[in-house]
Amino acid sequence: MSARRFDVVVLGSGPGGEGASMKAVKSGRKVCTVEQGALVGGACTHTATIPSKALRHAIQRLLDVQQDHPEMRAELARHTTLKDMMRVATTIVSKQVQLRTTFYERNRVELVTGRAKFRDAHTVEVTEPRGSVELLTADSFVIATGSRPYRPAGVDFRHPRIFDSDTILKLRESPLSMIIYGAGVIGCEYASMFRMLGVKVDLVNTRDRLLSFLDDEISDALSYHLREQGVLIRHQEEMVSVEPHDDSVVLQLKSGKRLKADVFLWANGRSGNSQDLGLEALGIAVDSRGCIQVNDGYQTSVPHIYAVGDVVGAPSLASASYDQGRFAATHIVEGRMEHKLVKDIPTGIYTSPEISSLGRTERELTQAGVPYEVGHAFFKSLARAQITGRTVGMLKLLFHRETREILGIHCFGDNASEIIHIGQAIMAQDWPGNGIDYFINTTFNYPTMAEAYRVAALNGLNRLF
Repeated sequence: MSARRFDVVVLGSGPGGEGASMKAVKSGRKVCTVEQGALVGGACTHTATIPSKALRHAIQRLLDVQQDHPEMRAELARHTTLKDMMRVATTIVSKQVQLRTTFYERNRVELVTGRAKFRDAHTVEVTEPRGSVELLTADSFVIATGSRPYRPAGVDFRHPRIFDSDTILKLRESPLSMIIYGAGVIGCEYASMFRMLGVKVDLVNTRDRLLSFLDDEISDALSYHLREQGVLIRHQEEMVSVEPHDDSVVLQLKSGKRLKADVFLWANGRSGNSQDLGLEALGIAVDSRGCIQVNDGYQTSVPHIYAVGDVVGAPSLASASYDQGRFAATHIVEGRMEHKLVKDIPTGIYTSPEISSLGRTERELTQAGVPYEVGHAFFKSLARAQITGRTVGMLKLLFHRETREILGIHCFGDNASEIIHIGQAIMAQDWPGNGIDYFINTTFNYPTMAEAYRVAALNGLNRLF
């Protein structure tokens, strides 16, 4: 069987695959992208980031209308179903697919639909949906096959009342109660969403606090506001079994507790899509969760085969995956490593309110013995937040007491994932460009949420002596 030859073959068309494909083709390389699904975009577009954030926005808009027009609340609740809001999310997915398909067409990246497997270090065989097999050879490969929800043995995901973070998007009627097992980013986001719909939510956390990678003050704020919204959080619990019934699901915990709800959502981790790629024969290492082991340049143990995105594990963010793809392609076409592409990537957590963080936390700075100070701006004191009614939240700046260099930015509140980028632009500069004085020597529009930076900077500088 003859093989088609390319400079670079990319496996997967999610953010990591797209980033690698576009960087390589714009650098003059002949590129082929292999996508297992019928449409481009990967899990990010079809089952994770885009549909879940679109659903969250639809729920938030419904809540806003109900609050602005209390006389219509009962009517809206009666006639607006979860299925209607899911339909909105589907519309956004279609628009994203259409847009991203044009990227490949316009840049003349060959798209092949099918499942890829390495035949040798320079050849993959692609089994197309109808069973035909095509061989592709290349000088370099980028594996960007993404991840899927981890499914433990003993949990019957075929039962109509048991879901994971992919299948929950197929739910058409809002339940009265829900158990969410796993209080990571996905678990907290869905707890927030379904609680806004009035669902009674039990959020079961296997650790002692929510999202422990966050600054403690932000983590505490999230816990407080989820509880204020009515989410019951149970820390340091471990599952023994899940018992599905015709009318309910019962969760048995090691502590002896038994929880009962209409539906159960498993949100405790993801697995890399590395199975059946033929990696073992090439000597490419994969961990127990299917994540491919790579070096600082995103190279596997076979130097011309790279892996990026969720299939390599943390941080498992769409934004990080895209930059990792560009990073790998830069190394392929130019032979250099642009570490700045994957350094200091902000987190974006779409609970209600949102959370976004960048840089180090107070805990990390204290442990490292760094002399720092804190500046706060509470949204309730900002004119723009008062006008919009979005007064929950704060912006927190951590900066060096002596050099005034910004060390960390932490935001909790409406549009936190947008607000963070103002500080990111300053923090990315080399000293003295990176300094908190920028925010007091710059005029911000009034009233805006951006003004929070000036307020937080003044608050922090007033603590110096």
